[in-house]
Amino acid sequence: MSRRKAATKREILPDSKYNNLVVAKLINNVMWDGKKEVAENIVYGAMSKLKSVAKDGDELAATLEAIDALKPSVEVKGRRVGGATYQVPCEVRPARQQTMAIRWAVMFARKRGERTMTDRLFGELRDALNGQGGAFKKKIDTHKMAEANKAFAHFRW
Repeated sequence: MSRRKAATKREILPDSKYNNLVVAKLINNVMWDGKKEVAENIVYGAMSKLKSVAKDGDELAATLEAIDALKPSVEVKGRRVGGATYQVPCEVRPARQQTMAIRWAVMFARKRGERTMTDRLFGELRDALNGQGGAFKKKIDTHKMAEANKAFAHFRW
C-alpha cells in the first residue's frame, strides 16, 4: 500500500474566449514560463487561421476535430517479467488520450519550420485534420507498436 496520498486532479478553468476546457488545456500546454497571454494569442491566432480550412467555418469544432484525430486508442507500457522487459499493449483512458494528443500537437508544432508559433500550430492542426503531419504519424506509430507487441498482451496487469 502506498504511503503517499492519492493524486488529485487539478481543476482547470475553461478558456475565456470559447469557454472550452480542451482549448484551455491546449493554451496551458503551449505556455512557457507562465506567459499565458502569449500562449492565448498563439492558440487563438492558430484557431482563427483554422477557420478558413474548416468545413463550416467553425474554428472551435475544427480544433476539437483535429485533437480527436490525434487521440491514440492503444499504447505500449514496459512490464518487467523475470528479468526481461516486455512492451505490453494497453488501452488508453480518455483523459490520457486527450493529454497525449495535445502534447504531441504542441511538440511537433514546435519542431516545424514556419516562422511563428501561430503558423506552426495552425500547420500541425491542419495536418491533423488531413491525416498527416508529425503528431498524426506519432499516433500511427504508437498503434503499430501496440499491434506488433500484441503477443505480450497476456502480461497486462
